[in-house]
Amino acid sequence: MTRWPERAPLGGLAPRRRRFVLIMTAIVLAVAVLVGVSVAREYAVPAKADPAVMGPVVLVPGYGGNTAALQALALRLQVVGRPAVVVNLPDGGTGDFAAQAAAIDDAVRDLLRHDGATSVDLVGYSAGGVASWLYLETGTTAPAIRRLVTLGSPLQGAELAAAGGALVPGACPRACQQLAPGSSLLARLAAQPRPDIPWLSLWTDQDETVTPPTSSALPGVRSIRLQAVCDGILIGHGQLPTAGLAVGLTLRALGTRPLPVPVPGDCTRLQAEGVGRPVLVGTR
Repeated sequence: MTRWPERAPLGGLAPRRRRFVLIMTAIVLAVAVLVGVSVAREYAVPAKADPAVMGPVVLVPGYGGNTAALQALALRLQVVGRPAVVVNLPDGGTGDFAAQAAAIDDAVRDLLRHDGATSVDLVGYSAGGVASWLYLETGTTAPAIRRLVTLGSPLQGAELAAAGGALVPGACPRACQQLAPGSSLLARLAAQPRPDIPWLSLWTDQDETVTPPTSSALPGVRSIRLQAVCDGILIGHGQLPTAGLAVGLTLRALGTRPLPVPVPGDCTRLQAEGVGRPVLVGTR
């Protein structure tokens, strides 16, 4: 059998062209390696947050994605020296919670990668608390989360969502369906161990949106009914991110001490801390 002489892959090229091809191949390989390293670094799992290091705060809006309700809270955090960003949720906060959790992941990654943060705190308002919970279970950057506060979050579902899905199915988007009590998402989250970080759930018994309001009192999570601290205080669902009592408790929960366990005697002081006014003598 006749055997043809073997040739190197570039053996048929002129020396100058062969040199050019080799140089371009080396450049392409070098760029590919750099891109791979950059991507790996960008999406690497961060170190576990140091409980003593207070970093920036990521605030997650509720169903509908309206960020205005959280801007005042973000400003209050900034006044006390805590950088704060409000997440813009995809689909106006009405789409699948998996996409909302991914948006939180992106926001935290940006703080870690580009702002030099080593720990991040989370505040989830209303359905934003559910998105934050899911993110802690699925997010690549979740180990960097130090503490979580949820405000009036339907952690066990909302009867309003169930009613909307039953009465007008086409008017109940994916997030609405997932907020119905007993949904597959909420059942899956409830079956998992609670995130291994300090988590405080604040709620009001006058919540007209999350019904029953006790949906925010998730077993295994520290929860505080605001009226147990300030008897008879009027706080509706929409006021939770701005009410002095809720803000005061949030500021304490995002500190370095154990989560607050307030008593009625703390009412005036907590409200004052929330709005930034001097505390009256005798209220400590």
